[in-house]
Order: sequence, then structure tokens, then C-alpha cells
Amino acid sequence: MVEVDARGFSCPVPVVKTKKAIEANPDQPITVLVESDVSRENVTRLAESKGYSIEVENTDDGFKIHLNPEDK
Repeated sequence: MVEVDARGFSCPVPVVKTKKAIEANPDQPITVLVESDVSRENVTRLAESKGYSIEVENTDDGFKIHLNPEDK
């Protein structure tokens, strides 16, 4: 599994980091760590547009977003 730590960055950096991870690891589950609601929403929107299912987990310092590629 691939993990992207985008904590400490404001958008668009978390989206850009997530997009690069998706492109470099097609069909792999990816976990993205973000701190803000805006980053969570934007990363979620990107992943959905790329065909990933999303599961968001609240953490002490933000969110852990689990992206799973859907069967194509």
C-alpha cells in the first residue's frame, strides 16, 4: 500500500501529491494523510473522478483517506 503524507500542506499540494501517487501506482490502494476539511474534500473529489472508492477515518491530527481502486 502507498501512503501520501500531505499534512502541513494547504491545497493544491495534497491534491498534486495524491495525483502523482495515483499515476505512479495504478490499481494500488493509497492512503492520504491530510489535516484540513478542504484538503479532505479536494482529495476525495480527485480520487472519485479517477474511479477510486473512498473511506475517510478521523485521526487526532486530521484525516486518513483510504483510496481503493474499483474493479474496472
